[in-house]
Amino acid sequence: MEENLIAPCGMNCSLCIAYQMMKDDLKKQGFHRKYCPGCIPRGENCTHMGDQCELLKNGRVRFCYECRDFPCKRLKGLDKRYRTKYHMSMIENLKDIQKNGMAAFLKSEKERWACPRCGNPICCHNGLCLRCDLEILQKNKRYRWDDEER
Repeated sequence: MEENLIAPCGMNCSLCIAYQMMKDDLKKQGFHRKYCPGCIPRGENCTHMGDQCELLKNGRVRFCYECRDFPCKRLKGLDKRYRTKYHMSMIENLKDIQKNGMAAFLKSEKERWACPRCGNPICCHNGLCLRCDLEILQKNKRYRWDDEER
């Protein structure tokens, strides 16, 4: 996992389905999904927050926790959706980075999200390893997490 794949809102872009599909070029496997190299690599600052936040839009902060309004209403809503649907908290990610530093955060993310079979990151949007579990996604393109908690 790379530092430039951690978005200002706390999203770990390396866990995103649009990034993982791009990384493995899964359009060749019949998936028709927009690819994304990550917020920072594509120069967007933050896909989720940049359109609503002047500080992010103009690149005046690297992470939302640098703002006096952290966590703002929009980030709280985004965080609630990701905690509920995708087993990930952007606010907790940001607090972890702020408290322990980026290197420790990246190390813990790599361990937490590693596929038990191959070690590649699983996708936060569906809980699947796109290398080991691609058949599941091919059968059900709207697949979401199974009942097991991470």
